[in-house]
Amino acid sequence: MALLASRLASRLASRLLTFNGPGEVEFVLIRQRSLAHSNATRFRFASTSARSAHGYDYDLVVIGGGSGGLAAAKEAVLLGKKVAVLDFVEPSPRGTTWGLGGTCVNVGCIPKKLFHQAALLGESLHDAGCFGWNIPERKSITLDWPKLRESVQNHIKSVNWVLRVELRDKKVEYINAKGTLIDAHTVHAKLKNGTEKELKANHILLAMGGRPIYPDVPGALENCISSDDIFSLPEAPGKTLVIGAGYIGLECAGFLNEFGMDATVMVRSVVLRGFDQQMANLITEEMTSRGVKFLHKSVPVSMEKQADGKVKVTWKSLADNSVSSDVFDTILMATGRRPLTLEVRADQVGVKLDPQSHKVVSDRELTNVPSIFAVGDILQGKPELTPVAIQAGKLLAQRLYNNGKTEMDYDNVATTVFTPLEYGCCGLSEETAIERYGEDKIEVYHAFYKPTEFFVPQRSPARCYIKVVCLRNSPQKVLGMHYMGPQGGEVMQGYAAAIKMGLTMEVLMDTVGIHPTVSEEFTRLWITKRSGIDPTPQSCCS
Repeated sequence: MALLASRLASRLASRLLTFNGPGEVEFVLIRQRSLAHSNATRFRFASTSARSAHGYDYDLVVIGGGSGGLAAAKEAVLLGKKVAVLDFVEPSPRGTTWGLGGTCVNVGCIPKKLFHQAALLGESLHDAGCFGWNIPERKSITLDWPKLRESVQNHIKSVNWVLRVELRDKKVEYINAKGTLIDAHTVHAKLKNGTEKELKANHILLAMGGRPIYPDVPGALENCISSDDIFSLPEAPGKTLVIGAGYIGLECAGFLNEFGMDATVMVRSVVLRGFDQQMANLITEEMTSRGVKFLHKSVPVSMEKQADGKVKVTWKSLADNSVSSDVFDTILMATGRRPLTLEVRADQVGVKLDPQSHKVVSDRELTNVPSIFAVGDILQGKPELTPVAIQAGKLLAQRLYNNGKTEMDYDNVATTVFTPLEYGCCGLSEETAIERYGEDKIEVYHAFYKPTEFFVPQRSPARCYIKVVCLRNSPQKVLGMHYMGPQGGEVMQGYAAAIKMGLTMEVLMDTVGIHPTVSEEFTRLWITKRSGIDPTPQSCCS
């Protein structure tokens, strides 16, 4: 019924535009529900050639073709607005470039998850023999890096194409050009062929994201790659030094090690800064047990290309100032990312930036310049996550063009570190909860557990661990949930919704789990850290 109504509505709009000429046609489609509970879906059809009442060429110009910018652009067009998206990729120091879609599609979430999946499949192949499958000897199972690279890059190119087609179909004007701000309503666009033009818009959205940081170390720029390059290397990287112990560095070191390559992580201070440190330590222990090496409290001093193409890296220990060196095939720089705010001249038109990070200081995605907005990784103090940028972009468009009232909720956003044994979390770390509420007002429930799928191949469950951080007083509101084990992202997603709805420990304990699953372990928690009881399980059904 709804489909028929939609088709009739489209025909009606077409007829009205034919008879009335360019302009806006608005109607409401009521979904098939009782009138008291009906949800209205509003459609607007607008002529993109019509100059809006505000006098600018566009209602919205978006600088950046990543997840947040595209989400806002598509939402604005659905609301009848004229929108242009400028997207340009500056080649990495190694010359790597890519298509529409931003970091996530091209050099982030998507290729990372596919490489992670390749690593998990390799592990599953080794386990399969224990379950009765006739599998070749473990040493004969090897990874074909060029094949993996080709498969992943082909998928990325298909996504680039789909995004281009989607923008065309939705009547979003896509301009493959570098955009810079001239004033609060004007964007200068420079195309690859040197052509330049100015775009004037009622609103401008900054959604450029960021790029990897290269530290000021002799030889770093010439001899290092970054996450911009790793997924498109023509040959396997071989013995690799990963400099930086954030989630990008750990994930890359994790899948390289699972592929059978020598992987070392250089850590300046702590692993996974900003995450729960007990969980970070468990990840370090797990990766070490799998063969990843860690150089703690160390910083690079120099990098020198050798005659055979390898790179000699010299580093210093911050613990005792001793100097060491080794030779690697590949150096992966993962020391952080910088926002592209200065490149678009945001500061030159008065946009307030944090003096250290150069990220945009904003309130509800609005900068201090009334016509300029920002979403995604360039926002100071906000999670640098694709779903966050997408949600913020959609909600911003609704507030700007549809009288929307819903604001982006940046609290309790779930995330996962895709190391070989995944770490999923949502809400506060144990340290942050104690700092915010005081140790006496916090209760921490925790347990180690044994995934059923680990039994037959006799994989170690030593770091399979969960904990729930909550308020001590009844009903013990949940402040944070932390999980380390298989499929961390899939496990945590549902609990994120529960936390958003005000989950309490009483409700969690009263929930019947699905057996045998790893997610049910949260419903079986009863041991607190305060009690001192051993959280190690005795059996799978104890």
